[in-house]
Amino acid sequence: MPQLPPAPGQTTPVQAHELARTGAAVLLDVREAAEYSAGHAPGALHLPLIGLAAGVELPPEAADRTVLAICRSGNRSQRAAELLAARGAEVLNVAGGMGAWAQAGLPVTTPHGGTGRVI
Repeated sequence: MPQLPPAPGQTTPVQAHELARTGAAVLLDVREAAEYSAGHAPGALHLPLIGLAAGVELPPEAADRTVLAICRSGNRSQRAAELLAARGAEVLNVAGGMGAWAQAGLPVTTPHGGTGRVI
């Protein structure tokens, strides 16, 4: 029987913000395009869960780096983290997603640098 990869761990939005800010990890937003455009964490890369599930590769900026998967509530990003862990990536799920991120008072931006909102 093949060995399953370990379940991905979790991190808080505050810890994720610090890891991404210092360059220790990269944020990967796995929400749909409209959600990402309305508001995302500054510097977050975008790759919807449906793309990951279809086998789309991570953006080059995420290669060989710890990935912090984030969505709206933490459910889709947990699935994304599981998919990435199965591919051998070092990945953490951001618990509570962008909702918890915004509640923690962390920045939310639009693709053009304006103030974003979580939808």
